[in-house]
Amino acid sequence: MRIPDLALPSAAATLLSRLPATPPAWLLAASLNQLARRGVLPAEMELLAGRRFAIRVLDAGLTLRFRADAQGFHADSADGDADLRLSATLADFARMMLREEDPDTLFFHRKLQIEGDTELGLIVKNLLDSVDWSATPLARFMAA
Repeated sequence: MRIPDLALPSAAATLLSRLPATPPAWLLAASLNQLARRGVLPAEMELLAGRRFAIRVLDAGLTLRFRADAQGFHADSADGDADLRLSATLADFARMMLREEDPDTLFFHRKLQIEGDTELGLIVKNLLDSVDWSATPLARFMAA
């Protein structure tokens, strides 16, 4: 299934940008922890521990902040700069997760913005590339 190049409607983006970001950030952190426990996300937590991340969904006006420590990932409601910021539209994030596009292609086409610690960015990019998405619930969408 090919993800169409659509942006969220502005009314949806306005609503999402006004909602608290902590619940979706908690869901993201819980999902990452579940993938790590199942061995699908081969995260080396010692490389990520003590680091803060921000995922910006540009067309939704939503920023999900989370941090990592030796035990896993946690929602992070603290303001301030993240060590690594990834920004893209919802469709581009979906394309990346469904492996329709790889992070390098999105980056070089300026559809994925990576800001902050370059070394950490490479670690996260390699981590995303190594995930076996067929072992996740996303496999249903990949097979369609």
